[in-house]
Order: sequence, then C-alpha cells, then structure tokens
Amino acid sequence: MTSPGKTILVVDDDPHIQEVLEVRLSSAGYEVIIATDGREALDILAQNPVALVISDIRMPGLDGLELQARLEKIAPKLPIIFLTAFGNIQDAVQAIKSGAVDYLTKPFDGQELLAKVKSVLAKAGGGAHLGPEGSGPQASDGGMWDTQSPKMREMAAVVDKVAPRDVNVLLLGESGTGKERIAHLLHAKSPRHVHPLVIVDCGSTPASLLESELFGHVKGSFTHAVRDKKGLIEEANKGTLFLDEIGNISNEMQVRLLRFLENRKIRRIGDTREISVDCRVIAATNADLAQDVADGSFREDLYYRLRVVTINVPNLRERKEDIPSLAAHFAESFCLSQGMDPVVLTPQTQDTLMRYDWPGNIRELKNAIEAGIVLCKDGQLLPEDLQIAPAAPARSGQGQGGGLGNGQAHGLSLDESEKQAIIRALEQANWVQKDAAPLLGVSRRALNYKIQKYEIEIPTRRARNVKPQN
Repeated sequence: MTSPGKTILVVDDDPHIQEVLEVRLSSAGYEVIIATDGREALDILAQNPVALVISDIRMPGLDGLELQARLEKIAPKLPIIFLTAFGNIQDAVQAIKSGAVDYLTKPFDGQELLAKVKSVLAKAGGGAHLGPEGSGPQASDGGMWDTQSPKMREMAAVVDKVAPRDVNVLLLGESGTGKERIAHLLHAKSPRHVHPLVIVDCGSTPASLLESELFGHVKGSFTHAVRDKKGLIEEANKGTLFLDEIGNISNEMQVRLLRFLENRKIRRIGDTREISVDCRVIAATNADLAQDVADGSFREDLYYRLRVVTINVPNLRERKEDIPSLAAHFAESFCLSQGMDPVVLTPQTQDTLMRYDWPGNIRELKNAIEAGIVLCKDGQLLPEDLQIAPAAPARSGQGQGGGLGNGQAHGLSLDESEKQAIIRALEQANWVQKDAAPLLGVSRRALNYKIQKYEIEIPTRRARNVKPQN
C-alpha cells in the first residue's frame, strides 16, 4: 500500500518518538512504517522496500549500531539517519564513520528533520531498497528465477513479456506457490513501478469491511466513520492493485468491482461523487474460477475482465529440481537476517526435502528451513530438524509412496489432491485448524475456506480424544 521511493522505516522503542516522527513525516507526504527494535526492522525490511531508515541508536535487543552492521551486508546502499540523545553524540559519530549518512539529537526540530530527510533521499536518488522484490524493473527475484524447471522458465518468459503491457493479469496457483511474489515482479518490471503497489487480501478481510477497505468512505456514512477515508483502489492510482484470493469476494463486491473495471471510477461509501482511478489490476486465486463461473458462484463477466492474461504458477511438486537451490537460498537469507553463521544442509536433508510432496509449496519449504535452522545443532541441518509432516502411506490402487505428488501422477484432480493434503495435515494436528494451517503454509482463514469448499467434516472434540481399543 506504500510508494517504495517515499517509504521511511522508523526504528525506535519510544512510543512518543514514534508518534512524533510518524506525524511529521506523514504530513510531508512520506509513508511511514514503525519498528520497535532492530530485529523487527529486519523482519519488516524482508517484506517491504523502503527508501530510508531513521533509527534510534540505543534500544533493547538489537540496537541501532547492530542494525547498521547487518544492513551493511544485505543493503549497503540503504541510507540511515540516526537519532541520539545529546550525551551520546559519540555513538552517532562512530555510526557516521561506519556508514550512516547523518544523525539528529533528541529533542529534534521538525523542520531540521524534514530537511535532512529530503537531502538524504535526493542524494540517494529516491530509490527503494530491500523488500520482497527490491526496487525498480531490475528487481531481485528472491531465488525464484534461479530455476532448472522448464515450467518456471516458461512462466518467467510470460512475466517478462506481460509486465510492460498495461493489461489485467490473473494468477492461478495453489497456496504458497509465490503468486504475490509474481505480482511484485509484474509491478516492478512495469512502467508503473515508481507508483504504489497496493495489496488487498480478499481472503482474510471480513466481507463486512472489504467494501470500505477497497472503496473508502466519507465521514458519517456509517457508525464509527469519524473521518473521510481513502480506499485501497484509490491508493493504487497510477500504480498497481493486487487482489489476492479474489475468489473469496461476495456477489455484491463482484458487482462493484466489475463496475470499476468497466469505467475506472469509484464512489466512496456515502458519497455522491465519482473518482477516476488509473491503476493496473492483478488478481490471484487458488480456486478454480472457471468452475466457480460454471457453478454460478463467480460472475462470468468479471472473470473475463480479470483474465485478460492468465498466468499459471507451478506448484513445488511440479518443479522439484528447484528445491535444492530454493532451500539453500532460504537458509542463507535466514542466517544472514538473524546474524547466524551459515548452516549446512546435509545430503540426507537434501534427500528428505526432495522426497517430500510440499502441499504448502514454497511457503511451507521456507517455513520448514527456518524452523529447522532454529532447532539444528553444530551448524548442520538434519532431517529430524525439519518438522515436516511424514508422507502418507500408499493407498490401494495408487502404487507405492502415495504422497500428494504421487496421487496426482495417478490421475487425481488438483482439487482432490489439495483436499487430501488438507486432511493429512488436519489428522497430524489432531483436527485442530490453527495447528494444521502452519503445516500447510496457509492462514487459518484460508484453511477454513478450503475446509468448507471441500466439505471436509471435522470430528467433534470428544471423537478426537477417543483412543481405539486393542
């Protein structure tokens, strides 16, 4: 929802300083993200491109100087302005020698702050650094395009061809395959990359709030509407609007979205004026929208508006040759962000990764690697550190090794394969949805949606606790 070239990360554990900086910077037109310490800042930077960091020096946990040392390794061009108390100026001087661009003493003057920010961003060229896809058309792919898979190479060629063209794109693929990352790449490689990429998670936003979130509202239009609010569609003006899990929106929202796509105008809730919005729309879903259209649960006219170009994102089972490079990338990135020594993935671990079916796809692989690194010893990641669900035993008529990938190889539909993966995860988690969701690498809301879609019956708590008799 932010414009990367004008996004500033504020790192400070003092709520008062956070508030002052946010008000000052926001009033000058900057987007502000808040972190309370260096560790949280690194987590934020892994997901959000920013143009500048303003950080306190002395904080509990990972302090400003340690944060600077980490950023020197992973984002050496990211400018940092330090905040320091008058009595600790020597810390700021040392930080300047180590690469910081400037410092301010507390309490600071608001005009001086804005002047320094403007000067630093001008010298830096206003570019964004870090984030899921870096900045601009030559964005980093986070290891995604380091591929041996023919399907991924075909998809990469389509992305490169479609990105510069101002057409709507529909991304289809299972949960965890990297659809949001593809959306970032499409935006980063497009002429609109200097404007915002606004992400809307239609799957996790309650239907009662989605209309207000997308279209905005005017003061007094409903209870608690205490001021005018710009909607996310309007926020995406000149940029890109990414509608994730588009298959989850209500019939009413489908009508409103279709109207916007037809005339590129919106009307805030409670307003009589129409506002023109120029944005590219990228939508994504793990549902079978064509089938939903046939069933009557998704509008056919909206479907065709969204799918000017359709990109099918392969699941990890279809590109197992990429697992070693992806695992190595996730391990290296995690160790670097945590300030840990590199971890070795043993041959046995590599073999385990290759034999597993990854129902949660890349997201599950990433989570398994990071959790395994936390648990491993002596700098070696062993199979028992991974905490992945064991492969399901072979079923009658399916040959040997009946994991999810094998099931597909024997003619199961995509929906049936996904349903089996969900049931397997639920069984391992004793049918507790909040415990099963991480095993699949999806949110609890997304899992609940799938359970309803596939009409999976959840045993009662009492039935779960009844142990079979010998």
